[in-house]
Amino acid sequence: MNTKDSRAAGLASLASLIADETRAVCLLALLDGRAWTAGELARHAGVAPSTLSEHLGKLVGGGLLAQERQGRHRYVRLADARVAQLLEDLAAQVDPAETVRPRTLRESSAGSAMARGRTCYDHLAGRLGIAVTDALSLRGFLRQDTGFALTDAGLEWFGGAGIALDRGARRPLARACLDWTERRPHLAGAAGAALCRHALDSGWCVRIGSSRAVRVTPSGERAFSELLGIGSEALR
Repeated sequence: MNTKDSRAAGLASLASLIADETRAVCLLALLDGRAWTAGELARHAGVAPSTLSEHLGKLVGGGLLAQERQGRHRYVRLADARVAQLLEDLAAQVDPAETVRPRTLRESSAGSAMARGRTCYDHLAGRLGIAVTDALSLRGFLRQDTGFALTDAGLEWFGGAGIALDRGARRPLARACLDWTERRPHLAGAAGAALCRHALDSGWCVRIGSSRAVRVTPSGERAFSELLGIGSEALR
C-alpha cells in the first residue's frame, strides 16, 4: 500500500522551483512588489533572455508568479502576498556568514541601503521597518505578545494619520514578518501595506533606483517624528 503523503510531492515540487539560483534571484527581485519585464529580469539575473524565459515558465506554471502581456512586453510579478511571505521567511533562515561579501563599493553601498530601509513586497522592512514597528508597539498601537494585532488605539492612530485600512481584506490586518537583515519581526499584513503605500505616496520615502531599497526624505523624517516619535538617527 502506498503510504506517501500526497503533500510531499507538492512540497518537493515547490522546493525545486526555488532551488535554482537564477530563479531565486528573480524571486527576490520581485519582492519589491512591482511587475518586471522578462528583459529586465534577464539583465538583473545576468542570463540570456531565452534562458530566463524558460525559468519564468516554470515559476508561472508552479504558481509562484503571475504574468500578463502588454503589447510586445511580458510582465511578471509575484502571484500574491503569500508567496512574498514564503520568500521572506526563507531568506531569513539564511546564515549571514554564508552570504557572499560584496565585491565592489557599489555592491557594498547597495547592500547597506537595503539593510537601512527597503520594501518587502508591499510593506516596509530593514532598520526602517523595525523602527516603525517598535514605535507602534511602544505607543500601544501594536501588540506583539500573542502575535501581531492592532489595538483600538492603533486603529485610531491609522485613521488620525490619514492612512486608510482595508478592513475587509482577506489577508490579516496585522502580521509579523521576520526581517532577514534585522532578524526581528516587522509589521506586514494590510496595515503594513497601507503604511508603506502612504509613505511612498506622501513622499515620506522614495525608492533608490530600481532596487527595493528606499530612503526617508526630510518630510518623512518630520512625519515619522511627529506621528511616532522616531528620531532621525534611526531613519538614516
